[in-house]
Amino acid sequence: MLPGRRTASRTTPPPRRDRLNERFNELCAILEPGKPPKADKVDILSDAARLLNQLRAEAQKLKQSNESLQDSIKSLKAEKSELRDEKTRLKAERERLEQMLKGVSAAAAPAPFLPHPAASAPSFHPAAFAQAGKFVLYPTYPPPAAFWQWIPPTSLDTSKDPAHWPPVA
Repeated sequence: MLPGRRTASRTTPPPRRDRLNERFNELCAILEPGKPPKADKVDILSDAARLLNQLRAEAQKLKQSNESLQDSIKSLKAEKSELRDEKTRLKAERERLEQMLKGVSAAAAPAPFLPHPAASAPSFHPAAFAQAGKFVLYPTYPPPAAFWQWIPPTSLDTSKDPAHWPPVA
């Protein structure tokens, strides 16, 4: 070698070499934070390649997990819509049954001028007969009711009684 000539390894300009060394130091600090930087560039590159492979494998696992979660979300949404449809169908069925029940109860209701047996006066309640020592022979029959419902309304008007009937002495 000639004394004034540079070798091939020295042809790299110093600023470029310094930048490469800085980048390797940054890469080493990223790969192993808190540890002293390695001087061997081959070790730094092999650690970086190993870490990249680990990250790729982890990313692949996360993608598969994401796909399975998306599939389960789709199936749950489908199930949710099916349940909503069933709920609306059951509501409609309930409404229909309530209307049918109202129709049956309206058809089976007694005449409007007859009171319901449960609405009768307490003195006509079967318990009142049991207290007096009497009982209803047929418990399936309604309790006795007053007959004032069948009296014409003109006879029930007592405002003209003194004119029609003199007072009894």
